[in-house]
Amino acid sequence: MLGFLSAPLFALLTGGDWRGANLDAQDVRAVVTSLAGGALSVGLIAVMGTPVALYLARTAGRRGAMVEALVLIPMLMPTLALGILLVSLYGPAAPVGAAFARVGLVLTNSPAAFVLAGVYAALPTYIIAARGALVEVPDALEQIARTLGDGPWRVFWRVTLPLAQRGLAGALALCWVRALGEFGIVLILAYFPAGMPVRLWVDVQDLGIEAVFPLVAVFLLAALPLPLWLGLRARRRG
Repeated sequence: MLGFLSAPLFALLTGGDWRGANLDAQDVRAVVTSLAGGALSVGLIAVMGTPVALYLARTAGRRGAMVEALVLIPMLMPTLALGILLVSLYGPAAPVGAAFARVGLVLTNSPAAFVLAGVYAALPTYIIAARGALVEVPDALEQIARTLGDGPWRVFWRVTLPLAQRGLAGALALCWVRALGEFGIVLILAYFPAGMPVRLWVDVQDLGIEAVFPLVAVFLLAALPLPLWLGLRARRRG
């Protein structure tokens, strides 16, 4: 089983044509696009998703189930289908897209569209993972802080966030990988500027599998270290 899981890493080391391996200008541009867009997406996801995750962690019954269903629907949809629906909503011919375009924010084939695709791809993943971290925080400790005079915002910063920080960090690491590796939504909504997944797809078609190994290696180096470090750190503390 371990050999089966690690086989792709051996393929990275033994396959491909590494002679004169280098990245051209378009590859470098794709790396910058993915890193900058992914970082901005993760920042927006943390701000937007944490309150929803906290609500789901503290709310039971029908209302919580309805909110969770709305979170899960984009997560369960095929990404190409979701990309088509997003273009239909945020494209220049759609009312929502036209309204954003009038204020100078074009949400198709632009840096803003790339960030939008990353947020839609990774936000549900973060909310579900963060909900799991927040639900582990004992409600009794929050109640004690409230009886001592702390308001909800102060309770969150002084009690909830410190106790859930490892789980929230892990959730952000997961959504970083999800945003960085998204292909289906980006292909439809933000083909330009091409991030690393789209650039890999174009290079495979133009140059073949063996020629894209340098960019694959950069992609893995950008995506894997943070979640691996957080996972091993959490294991050591556990």
